[in-house]
Amino acid sequence: MARAVVLVSGGLDSATVLAIARSQDFACHALSFDYGQRHRIELEAAQRVAAGHGAVAHRIVPLDIGWMGGSALTDTTLSVPRAPTAGIPITYVPARNSIFLAIALGWAEALNAHDIFIGVNAVDYSGYPDCRPQFLQAFQDLANLGTRAGVEGHGFRLHAPLLHLRKAEIIATGQRLGVDYALTVSCYAPDSEGRACGACDACRLRAAGFAAAGVHDPTRYIQPAPAS
Repeated sequence: MARAVVLVSGGLDSATVLAIARSQDFACHALSFDYGQRHRIELEAAQRVAAGHGAVAHRIVPLDIGWMGGSALTDTTLSVPRAPTAGIPITYVPARNSIFLAIALGWAEALNAHDIFIGVNAVDYSGYPDCRPQFLQAFQDLANLGTRAGVEGHGFRLHAPLLHLRKAEIIATGQRLGVDYALTVSCYAPDSEGRACGACDACRLRAAGFAAAGVHDPTRYIQPAPAS
């Protein structure tokens, strides 16, 4: 069975991507990061998702990039926006996907795995520049230029199966594949009990997706999230 490295954050999208990779008969090595995020409860969700959806291994890598600042997800002096904002939001973490994918690439090469899966989306998303098709193509090119496997002709494929799907389509795909979304956490600012705020970008997109898909949203909210 071919191996793949799958980035698993603990959220809705990455849980769906893990299920997709499994459905394609990959032996999935799940990879998560403890990067100084204020919503570290997502790591507990990542463990649940990896264990519940067939990962053959799961690594949580300590990688504190919070010291860089510049993001409301890592800097507790900055507030997570409670309403849509213009431009790239302050929840963008500088170079996060570049860093995560570089580590995934290293693990994939060590595992003799040639496939890396990531749950980025360029339709229902917050406008992050490292979720765009151009970025993904550029990183795949880099992977095949800068590794021994790539130079020797055994290169890498970067899979982003959710890239062009609406959130409702992602949820419908997960439903078909048996994803238990109750295991997942999407909120950027959950409370101490793990309840979602219902107001951040991630909560709004999640709630709207479940409503559009006609699927029950299993999320525990502090307050109901608007569905549109």
